Amino acid sequence: MHQGDPASTISLRSAHLDDLDALTAIRSTVEVRRWWRGEDDGSDLVENLDDPEVEVRVIERSGRVVGLIQFAEELDPEYRHAGIDIFIDPAHHRQGIASSAIRCLMRELIDERGHHRLTIDPAADNAAAIACYASAGFRPVGVMRNYERGADGTWHDGLLMEHVVGVDDVDAAGAG
Repeated sequence: MHQGDPASTISLRSAHLDDLDALTAIRSTVEVRRWWRGEDDGSDLVENLDDPEVEVRVIERSGRVVGLIQFAEELDPEYRHAGIDIFIDPAHHRQGIASSAIRCLMRELIDERGHHRLTIDPAADNAAAIACYASAGFRPVGVMRNYERGADGTWHDGLLMEHVVGVDDVDAAGAG
């Protein structure tokens, strides 16, 4: 648990196969599915769990799975950084859970893993996610045109956002 955060009852832990049903159910909701595509059976989530280059964490609130946050690290010293992805159960949207989970993971990636730059890449028209990420200390870098294919088969823009230590500083205790 991370006291002092807006959602002080959240915790992050490594995801396991036992979490697959809960995570698949959350990702299957209309609100999440709009932004997060994947296989209906969750097989792509299993692939992420098995991928040594992706670390998948479950977000829990009061012992209940309410979302997923994952990251991948670029370890080449010339380009070292980490990229983050997240989704939250719509029943828990706008309660500070996503920004709290992101800040928690940011502290780990910066303080424990030594990253100086973090990225996140929401859909350019996902205003709620962009505001959430900005509140956690990420700043827009630029629009990535035709970045990802939507469920409708058309290409959609993404927004590259980053947090750079010493440039986009956020209070390590969680103030955005």
